[in-house]
Amino acid sequence: MTAPATPKEAAASARASAPQDIAIRPYGDTMGDGMVQVSFTLPVPHGRPAEGAALQLATKMGLTAAMVVLARPIGTAFTFFVVYGRLQHQVHPADVTVPEGEFPLLSPQEVNQRIRRALGRPLVVVGACIGTDAHTVGIDAILNIKGFAGQKGLEYYREITVHNLGAQVKVAELLACARKFRADAVLVSQIVTQRDTHLLNTREMTAEFTKAYAKESRPLLVVGGPRFAESESAALGVDKVFTRGTTPGEVASYLAHALTVRKTGAPSVQA
Repeated sequence: MTAPATPKEAAASARASAPQDIAIRPYGDTMGDGMVQVSFTLPVPHGRPAEGAALQLATKMGLTAAMVVLARPIGTAFTFFVVYGRLQHQVHPADVTVPEGEFPLLSPQEVNQRIRRALGRPLVVVGACIGTDAHTVGIDAILNIKGFAGQKGLEYYREITVHNLGAQVKVAELLACARKFRADAVLVSQIVTQRDTHLLNTREMTAEFTKAYAKESRPLLVVGGPRFAESESAALGVDKVFTRGTTPGEVASYLAHALTVRKTGAPSVQA
């Protein structure tokens, strides 16, 4: 029985099957009609004036033939809307670039072999949710042996030692534990993103680790969460950013590859 495709595998398949030589627009009722559905909340009481404000906003967003299909009060001073309308923008699949193939995807056995050859000892990982973030579902999916998407977490790997610090960990505590356990990699999950909290927390972590370690001895800093973009790693000062749908196998493969490059200076080591 074939395992279900991960979100990244499904996206790659969709890109491969999409026509590459024509521009495309969203599909609603008929192909290429540009119909989209957007949702948002306005700080206005529920009522006809509120719906008028929502339609005016949709027009300014570039939607035509817009209609409010849902308007629900949130308390007495806010209204949640779902608006349906047509946009004119289009994209060309041939112009879309995404970071792929940065590292080979390895089996657990290959990951273990590569770590053992590169380090001669288990790879030490410290993971946590930092700041006020109390949502451990992401970090647990990657670290805990039960794993995610049919893949076992990093605790399953014989050559990886995992220290999961849990939720609401202060950056100072994370740094102290990384030094105590002599971490090779620090994994941070950020689910809470209001007011860009995930970005602020990540920058704080990067700054503290950069001060505490020499460049060549600093652990790999890896962050992940649904609102990160893979292209943000340099701006955030981390080694790698993982996004929604990342599996434990992808993280393990990256760690084995990155530590191999760091220790040997070679682009890859055959398992």
